Amino acid sequence: MIGALITLVIYIIIIGLIMWLLTWALDQVPIPEPFKSVARIMIIVVGVLIVCFLLLGMLGETPRVKIGWAHAGG
Repeated sequence: MIGALITLVIYIIIIGLIMWLLTWALDQVPIPEPFKSVARIMIIVVGVLIVCFLLLGMLGETPRVKIGWAHAGG
């Protein structure tokens, strides 16, 4: 259990650093303000979703993500 918590903390630190780097890079690029705000919100939402998936993975309840269309019948 301690090993899983240490791994979770390392993942959260790495995700936080990547999010900080992306927001810093976003501030360095001359993008008009509405697009910059939308991009910043998207970075935050994706980061929070990744942390939620990690926490759910620790509980053993990782949601299944299906990409593509579901086919009815054969």
